[in-house]
Amino acid sequence: MKNTLSPTRCSNTEFRWGEKTYVMGVCNLSPDSFSGDGLGDDIEATVAQAKRMVSEGADIIDVGGESTRPDTEPQSVNDIDNELRLVIPAIERLVKEISVPISIDTYKAGVASRALKAGASMINDIWGLKKDPGIARVAAGAGVPVILMANQRDAPPKVGIVARVISDLEAGIRIAMEAGVAAENIIVDPGIGFGKTLEQNLELVNRLAELKVLGKPILLGTSRKSMIGLVLDQPPEKRLEGNLAVMAIGIANGADMVRVHDVRQTVLVCRMSDAIIRRGSISE
Repeated sequence: MKNTLSPTRCSNTEFRWGEKTYVMGVCNLSPDSFSGDGLGDDIEATVAQAKRMVSEGADIIDVGGESTRPDTEPQSVNDIDNELRLVIPAIERLVKEISVPISIDTYKAGVASRALKAGASMINDIWGLKKDPGIARVAAGAGVPVILMANQRDAPPKVGIVARVISDLEAGIRIAMEAGVAAENIIVDPGIGFGKTLEQNLELVNRLAELKVLGKPILLGTSRKSMIGLVLDQPPEKRLEGNLAVMAIGIANGADMVRVHDVRQTVLVCRMSDAIIRRGSISE
């Protein structure tokens, strides 16, 4: 698969897009995580989980301290105390314990800034700079990559979901570039499950390749989400097989990185998919 995207430097890692599918492991610290995997302020459990994910092949660990489940209202960008209480001690420990980069999952500039000082080296913004554009200045000042997600929860579109996602991501890219974020430091995410219907989510995965028009690496995050539950009639903890199917199709359609809870199984799917799609080599 030919890829002309420039590499993205993140701490001690260089993401060379097109050579492989990178795996982002999820560490949810929010006690009310939608998938039931919230670790709270248990730092030892967080470290153990992150270490396990790295041993299973995770290329980066994403740490978040606020639930993004559909029935929760986003907090004010100034309401950061509880989020900081959860994520900062965890990041400070993780940078000493694991060898891969750490991403901070937040849409608040105040949290992002503190997290980067604690040792994080990527920002994952589920609102694509819409809630707090100041996060772009934080990313630019630190010279770190930022993931921009297309979030439609504030105005769910009835039709034209692919065009709407592309338009929203284009707006986020403009904000990032105007703030001084380097072009190679912008990653895009279609935002599966955020203000979209089941049919729209399925359509986005099927048409993921159309996001390549943006000229940015694509992150796909569907792990344990309701899209899989609605199709298979399974609770979050039993959606692994469904997500693995989505991952394989997503990679075939252009995903450069996948964000998952189940790292070991996903890494194997990525390796097999890459061997086919990217014509990589595998051991006999």
